[in-house]
Amino acid sequence: MVMTGALVPVAAMAAVLVVVAAVMEAAAAATYAVGAPDGLWDMQTDYAQWVKTKTFHPGDKITFTYSPELHDVVEVTEAGYCTCSSANNFSAFRIGNDVVALAAVGTRYFLCGLTGHCDNGMKIRVDVVASAPGPAAAGPASSAAAPPSANRWAAASAGIAAAAALLLPPAAVVARPLW
Repeated sequence: MVMTGALVPVAAMAAVLVVVAAVMEAAAAATYAVGAPDGLWDMQTDYAQWVKTKTFHPGDKITFTYSPELHDVVEVTEAGYCTCSSANNFSAFRIGNDVVALAAVGTRYFLCGLTGHCDNGMKIRVDVVASAPGPAAAGPASSAAAPPSANRWAAASAGIAAAAALLLPPAAVVARPLW
């Protein structure tokens, strides 16, 4: 005998799990506008100061917003960064709204390849560090504002609850015997 009524809650739970996975992935990553609050890749922003206030993790993204007629973004080696040389670059971006995924732990170096721009401070070093395993691994409380990553699990929990409320009809949460 086939119990089709029992399959409905199983299908609903499968749908919830798919939504939960999507919410967890979205909550686990942050996107930073380079140079925020203005969010511009320009020659007026102090990028060394800006990057000091951020903690980047694998899965995060950085967005460079600029006028392509005036600037570009070039990913370079550490040596290229130190000498402001884009000669042996890894990649170059020239769209004006460039999103760079930070996929792995390590240091990435970016600069504007136009003559004189890097020498005038238009460069950024991005250190991507491993995510902490949980609240127990966090250090002592600090008076600084929490980075966007600090509320990732809270956002994920809220998203899970909302998804469950939307996807599961009230009858689906009532325990019923399957026999």
